[in-house]
Amino acid sequence: MMMRLAVAGLFFMVLGSVGLAQETAPLQDPNDVFWAHAPFEMGECGICHVANDPAAPGELIAEVNDLCFSCHEIFADMLAEFANVHSPVEDSCTSCHNPHNSRREKLLNLDTINLCNECHDDIVSVATNSPVRHDPVTEGRACLNCHDVHASNVEAMLTGLPFDLCVDCHSDDEMTDESGRPMTNLKSLLADSHMQHGPVDNKDCSACHATHGGENFRMLVSDYPAKFYASYDPDNYELCFGCHETDVFASPENANLTGFRDGDRNLHYLHVNKDRRGRTCRACHEVHAAPQTHMIRDGVPYGSSNWVLQINYTGTEDGGSCAKTCHPTKPYSRRGS
Repeated sequence: MMMRLAVAGLFFMVLGSVGLAQETAPLQDPNDVFWAHAPFEMGECGICHVANDPAAPGELIAEVNDLCFSCHEIFADMLAEFANVHSPVEDSCTSCHNPHNSRREKLLNLDTINLCNECHDDIVSVATNSPVRHDPVTEGRACLNCHDVHASNVEAMLTGLPFDLCVDCHSDDEMTDESGRPMTNLKSLLADSHMQHGPVDNKDCSACHATHGGENFRMLVSDYPAKFYASYDPDNYELCFGCHETDVFASPENANLTGFRDGDRNLHYLHVNKDRRGRTCRACHEVHAAPQTHMIRDGVPYGSSNWVLQINYTGTEDGGSCAKTCHPTKPYSRRGS
């Protein structure tokens, strides 16, 4: 311990004279040290410096990364083998790591969030300040839950394909949202459903959801009502109408734009286009995947207790029926009654 303190103190004085970055200076107080680099801990300054003298180690014998890679060969291999390499790995390992000792695991200069913020302050600001936050971005391993900090064969330094990362995480029956309501186990839903919403079928969660944090319910990229009932306004459904036609909900009679009609009576309009108690899309449709055509769900969580209201939909050749849901059994036929 006395040796470590002496070496730390001497290195701290010498670094100022040789012009190394402040981030590379060793911690002076051994009580602050959680991790120590083995050569520094053993006083073998000559591994990296021109002199093996803690009082005056002198300059480095090679470029920083060349020194690091001479021992940590796996990271040199990354530069050649991976399609995407994090720029600090190419520039200087000391951008993120202290080569002597640190308060933090892996000899990091700062904790993960603050370290990433040094370069990615725009993303970190979204992650920490958005009204709707994505917990994996700021909790546990934070950014490292999804990103590899050294190299990756996936875009944005991700540790896996984006869709796989989302589904693997959202595969827990016990997962809840910020209000305590259960969230969908996507892995189970996809396994049990042969119909998938277009963005899900394209494995593109970002088509509807922001990744790091957002302004809207469920981190959606555009407006969509957060509750079962909502007053109808096309602007409230900006997310859906990015792909689906607004005309389907604009007229009480329509014989061309929707198959959900009784004769010419537009049943989409009937359910959705109301001043106060319009049913939102998810009252009948599952937004990710469903066992039935038209993404019609078996049941929908209803009320603050999250009780599941069964829809009991049965399709027919020219229509269908819903039974014992918001109303008694009601059939419809596109040929009319």
